[in-house]
Amino acid sequence: MLENYLISIIGRQKIDDETGEIELTTLGSYVKKGNSQYIVYKEYDADNHNAAQTSVLKVDGNSKVTLMRGGADSTRLILENGKRHLCQYDTGFGNMMVGVFTSRVKSSLGEMGGNLEVNYTLDINSNLSSLNELFITVKEANNKDVKNSVTGDQ
Repeated sequence: MLENYLISIIGRQKIDDETGEIELTTLGSYVKKGNSQYIVYKEYDADNHNAAQTSVLKVDGNSKVTLMRGGADSTRLILENGKRHLCQYDTGFGNMMVGVFTSRVKSSLGEMGGNLEVNYTLDINSNLSSLNELFITVKEANNKDVKNSVTGDQ
């Protein structure tokens, strides 16, 4: 699969009164199969740059997003507008069952990319754990978007 799309992800998580934000920009793939779109990208461990983990977002219109993460920490979260799902989540230290309630899925993904927004909560043992937001932008990568470097180069 060609990694010819620039994928930008902003994830916000609010726990009690604290908010954290993670940003990731990477090259990946974007394909349409049937009525679904697939965003595929790799995430790398900060401690081990050789350990890549493939993540797949399957987007079904404005109602459902399924996050599938392979590798050692395999996870499958179902984010379906207006519904709560119990999902298996691997923390790296073990698996746990979490409740996922999605309050909003908004997709403007088209043939050449676009935007995806998802708002959801996570609960553990039916107790609210966090409020979460995902903002994803997918666009065709241009040569100027890709930087190649050799270790030690500035």
